[in-house]
Amino acid sequence: MCGIVGYIGKREAAPLLLNGLKRLEYRGYDSAGIAVLNGEMSVLKQKGSVGNLEQLLSVSGTVMLGVTAGIAHTRWATHGDPSDRNAHPHMNVTGDIALIHNGIIENYSVLKQELSGQGYTFESDTDSEVLVHLIDRIWKGDSSLDLESAVRMALRHVEGAYGICVISSREPDRIVVARKGSPLVIGIGDGEFFIASDAAPIVEHTNKVVYLSDGEMAVVTRDHYTVKTIENVEREKLITELDFSLEKIEKGGFEHFMLKEIFEQPEVMQDVMRGRVRLNEGRVQLGGIEDYLDRLKQAKRIVICACGTSWHAGLIGEYLIEEFARIPVEVDYASEFRYRNPIVGREDVVIVISQSGETADTLAALRLAKEKGALVMGICNVVGSTIARETLCGMYTHAGPEVGVASTKAFTAQVIVLSMLALALSKGRTISHDEIALSLRELSKVPEKVSRILDLNDQIRAIAETLKDARNVLYLGRGYNFPVALEGALKLKEISYIHAEGYPAAEMKHGPIALIDEDMPVIFIATRDSTYTKVLSNIEEVRSRKGRVIAIANEGDQEISRLADHVIYIPQASGPVTPLLTVIPLQLLAYHVATLRGCNVDRPRNLAKSVTVE
Repeated sequence: MCGIVGYIGKREAAPLLLNGLKRLEYRGYDSAGIAVLNGEMSVLKQKGSVGNLEQLLSVSGTVMLGVTAGIAHTRWATHGDPSDRNAHPHMNVTGDIALIHNGIIENYSVLKQELSGQGYTFESDTDSEVLVHLIDRIWKGDSSLDLESAVRMALRHVEGAYGICVISSREPDRIVVARKGSPLVIGIGDGEFFIASDAAPIVEHTNKVVYLSDGEMAVVTRDHYTVKTIENVEREKLITELDFSLEKIEKGGFEHFMLKEIFEQPEVMQDVMRGRVRLNEGRVQLGGIEDYLDRLKQAKRIVICACGTSWHAGLIGEYLIEEFARIPVEVDYASEFRYRNPIVGREDVVIVISQSGETADTLAALRLAKEKGALVMGICNVVGSTIARETLCGMYTHAGPEVGVASTKAFTAQVIVLSMLALALSKGRTISHDEIALSLRELSKVPEKVSRILDLNDQIRAIAETLKDARNVLYLGRGYNFPVALEGALKLKEISYIHAEGYPAAEMKHGPIALIDEDMPVIFIATRDSTYTKVLSNIEEVRSRKGRVIAIANEGDQEISRLADHVIYIPQASGPVTPLLTVIPLQLLAYHVATLRGCNVDRPRNLAKSVTVE
């Protein structure tokens, strides 16, 4: 994995491909490469940034000038270290086929051994190179085949996940693409076509796209595209209009995408609720699940499956659904769900949550739940994504494109969606109309309160100065704020590379207290709720061991200032909406610590935005 771009049309390909790779840099990568067809194949690739590739192209890429078809790739290492030789595209021995690949070929070692026995040599350590040699062997073994047929036959030997683009100087006016488990989208222009692993490189050229589904491939020429299954059955595909603009994926004056996306959250929260929260009527209208609402309410149990930040949102969803709708909820790591033989049946509902809608582990959980007969509902951000297509019902978060690798606005959007879902499930069952109306009024006030917290940005940056040299940080919260503690710790780990852990505050004395000393900062979420006095006792325990305390507390709380070294005050709110407020200072804190440490905030090392491999 990580980023794919392809172009065929009337314009010069190389600048378009390079610009497309830049649009995909947010996904995380370690090397980049480009291949174009100009009578024969021309390939340039290099370890490092797209900027490095661009510089290489300016020095030695004259053969790419004027060429109107090509493919390009950014790689995130899975097999083989980041290096020039492992960068994509990969070529066959005679240099007339080039391939780029996202995903993992699980049986590559068997295929590689077989091909080596037939005289094929390998220039890289990747699994991807195996596939280009396999295509070559099949095509050379039968002169009646074309590139499309050779790719199709090769894919029948492959186990694993892939999104691929293949070009050949033998058929210079076409690009063959295919997907299984790794997303691909085709952008439809005027006499030109664009191919990418997501819509970011396409949106500045066209808003009309076709999303390939698993098990589909396409042949794209300068004036036409055809979509078929791997079994060679032609498919009619719906053309989708992208619902975001180029401006949405620009920084808009902010130093980093992550900071921009943190500050977008008040607007995003309003977008998530727009048309769904009916304050005058005291109800929520959730069109994406309306036809299945009765079945959702009758669920014997709800299982939420997600990974990373989405899993933390799912934990908050567990609290919300159990409190309001009184339906038992379990939250599973999607990566573990399919491997533990879960007990799931027709009386259960499985909710899968993913920002991209393409997370490989979450898709695997989705498919297993469907096999077992459960009703599967999706919560995702990307229209047309695989999760959106494969779930029976669901809700989009409408957060807009999230470019920063560390998720921020997607998290709060997911929590609002789960809040609305919990209230919809409770209607007519567990709480009164007036209680629902009151909860919706509280939810509707959140965007304005978040704006007030964002005004504390300079204060939070000053507190970050005291944390930037820490080696370990502990985050503690209770109730609704325990998952926020986990999320705050994850954000710090992801972008500043400081080790951090989140715990329920009461669990501190069952182990983590042994770590407390003058070098251990402890961040408490200490809002005024039913556990407030207990959290104060935990703070006292840390202070008595010389730990440094940073507290997130409610405005007007003077007692907390006596106990904490630093306090970030946030507006008062009811318990169920508190996570939407308490997470904001933790996002800003992680951001400022990372920038003060000189870290690459938008592209943290070793991380990818959309994890499309297991």
